[in-house]
Amino acid sequence: MLTNYGDIFEVWYDGANGGTGYYGGANENRKIDRTTYYDWKNTYKLVRELQPNILIWNDGGDRGDLRWVGTEGGWVGETNWSLLNATGDVPFEMLHYGVEDGDSWVPGEVNTSIRPEWFYHPSEDTKVKTLPQLMDTYYNSVGRNATFLLNFPIMPNGLIHPNDEKAALDLAVAVKDAFAENLVKNTKTEASNFRGNSKKFGPSNVIDDEKDSYWATDDEVKTASLTIDFGKPITFNRFMAQEYIRLGQRVKSFTIEAEVNGNWQELAKATTIGYKRILRFPTVTATKLRFNITGSKACPVISNIGVYNAPQILTQPTIIRNQAGEVSIIPADAESEIYYTLDGSEATKESEKYNGPFQTEGKVKVSAISFEPSSGKSSAATVEEFGLPRKDWKIMRIEDEKAYRILDGNISTAWRHSDETKLPVDLVIDLGTTLKLSGFKYYPEQNSWQPSTITHYEFYISMDNKNWKKASEGEFANIKNNPLWQTKTFEAVPARYIKFRALKNTENNNRIGYAEVDVITD
Repeated sequence: MLTNYGDIFEVWYDGANGGTGYYGGANENRKIDRTTYYDWKNTYKLVRELQPNILIWNDGGDRGDLRWVGTEGGWVGETNWSLLNATGDVPFEMLHYGVEDGDSWVPGEVNTSIRPEWFYHPSEDTKVKTLPQLMDTYYNSVGRNATFLLNFPIMPNGLIHPNDEKAALDLAVAVKDAFAENLVKNTKTEASNFRGNSKKFGPSNVIDDEKDSYWATDDEVKTASLTIDFGKPITFNRFMAQEYIRLGQRVKSFTIEAEVNGNWQELAKATTIGYKRILRFPTVTATKLRFNITGSKACPVISNIGVYNAPQILTQPTIIRNQAGEVSIIPADAESEIYYTLDGSEATKESEKYNGPFQTEGKVKVSAISFEPSSGKSSAATVEEFGLPRKDWKIMRIEDEKAYRILDGNISTAWRHSDETKLPVDLVIDLGTTLKLSGFKYYPEQNSWQPSTITHYEFYISMDNKNWKKASEGEFANIKNNPLWQTKTFEAVPARYIKFRALKNTENNNRIGYAEVDVITD
């Protein structure tokens, strides 16, 4: 593959498909013949001659300098070797994890988009990755010995959308805050072994913040421990290690431990390190930290170690109520404290503390915040209003148990009819009892690759599942560009059964899906 994102083109060769190649541009993807492909190979050689230090993104050793990691989801394998073999096939396992004994240096590059897709669509203006999602991508790329390439779809006016810009700037601030202070400064270090007992290779080199100094063991020593003594109790939740990468990637496995109240406890264990490895773990207060290299291809050479106390990500929590009426409140950061109210007032740190899912009956309005005790900071409040619990609801005429994802209260789960089903298609639900209905709500499946969003509908009510009356019909206006909750109201009427009929979708095909369906009651 020869990639040039300046002109947005890619060329790659598919030997398994009769020796043809492909050209993929911004708006096309077509085959090219063998001759044309070899013209591109000559171009590749010319690029190498004219720009010998250029980095070409590709999958193989003699063909490129950086490799795709087998997914565009924003992560590389927890084990990640920066090596590949220069020739031969490169299956997913090699792309994702590298090759421990590969013969070419081809580090991974994690490419993903800040939106669901790579090119701009107005319908995705509300689907920009959140700060927690972007931080996860950072830890699963940079924190796993890879580089991070974040795509920004450009609007027709040539600019980046303000939502994308804000998300990227928030990410930059969060990364800076997480690693603002390295707690190993002014600490004491000791190691089980260091090369020739020479200070040049001593353990203090890992805390000097210099790229060209390192701790190294004797040639025959492939397992070793390094202890950092803070001199007093220190609170932390992140660990970073870097190998002196000019001498290659060596470490195969390691653990970290903390001395808490005189006792050692394991905090985390991992495999490869490479240029940079960052581990996350629950916040701990300890006087010492021990870094144990438990396996290495050769004597380890560690350039830097970092210990940090990253602040919690105080974005608004998510509130979910399942079909049985149980409410769960999920923070962006697992260590955040949650406070909530049920009486219609806005939650504060003085409100009820959330300790786990709780049962509710009837209509309820939940307000919740995330709170960090150490800083006294809190997130903005999330507010969700729920109607009557749907514990007695039954989906009729559909045997697939997965259909009940429509009622689980989680907008991230969805169910769809078979693509073989022809429109119009009905979703019939038994409410379990007679309710006075004044409307209904629909949340579409969030699938950018195979949209199943309903645009035109009819909504019926019945007392006996035989005689039906149309309560509402029409269009979900602008739902393609705003695929969020759709609410339709009508004159209040008693009903035991509802029928939600899909007449048309955004793509003019037969795909019909739902993330959530609910009713409005008087």
